[in-house]
Amino acid sequence: MSDKLLQVEHLKQYFPAGGMGKNRKFVKAVDDVSFFVNKGETLGLVGESGCGKTTTGRSILRLYEPTGGKITFDGKVILDVENKVKVDMLPYRQKMQMVFQDPYASLDPRMTVGDIVGEAIDIHKLAANKKERHDRIISMLEKVGLNSEHANRYPHEFSGGQRQRVAIARALAPQPKILIADEPVSMLDVSLRLGVLNLLARIQQEEQLAMLYITHDLATARHFSDEIMVMYHGDIVEHGPSDEVILH
Repeated sequence: MSDKLLQVEHLKQYFPAGGMGKNRKFVKAVDDVSFFVNKGETLGLVGESGCGKTTTGRSILRLYEPTGGKITFDGKVILDVENKVKVDMLPYRQKMQMVFQDPYASLDPRMTVGDIVGEAIDIHKLAANKKERHDRIISMLEKVGLNSEHANRYPHEFSGGQRQRVAIARALAPQPKILIADEPVSMLDVSLRLGVLNLLARIQQEEQLAMLYITHDLATARHFSDEIMVMYHGDIVEHGPSDEVILH
């Protein structure tokens, strides 16, 4: 059995940038990127703003349909653009979840926190009845440092750090095998960042989650990641063990 949980080969994501026919132009946001994430490990993806980090994460989950490349998850090919293989992502979205960068934009303001966390449980039919659903929601909230009283509140009643904890609870609700954390603390006050990062580290250890940790902060990437990839203009320019990449 391979330890590789997620394998990405020659991933490309090009966006149209005007022109017609032969003169059509593209922005090459992600250009021929290959890597893998082992079970239970954290891979840090670092680079300056606009280098293609977030696009890479979203393309893996097919929130953007990739222009080219092959993605294998847990031994199964879920996308192979060249050979026209595209599987239904619903079963795989249960196992591959994302924590988005902006906790203010990623939570529906018209839904209670309980319904936000419970939505994934409903979509993937993970609860047999209302009591089991309620118990799972409360369990997820407690896991991220919130409590049962928070379930009936709306996102605007929470601070940024609490909102990001709700977003993490939502991502954990369907019991994923890998978490794609897209700059999960960059929108938070400096005093709140360590708490959220420690929460992610603890959950990863307890759940034996694999993680793709996207950030522009080398210090947190080194603290948090087993390996680091450095991205520049859509390409991976460095890749290795965290200390090797940082110190050399």
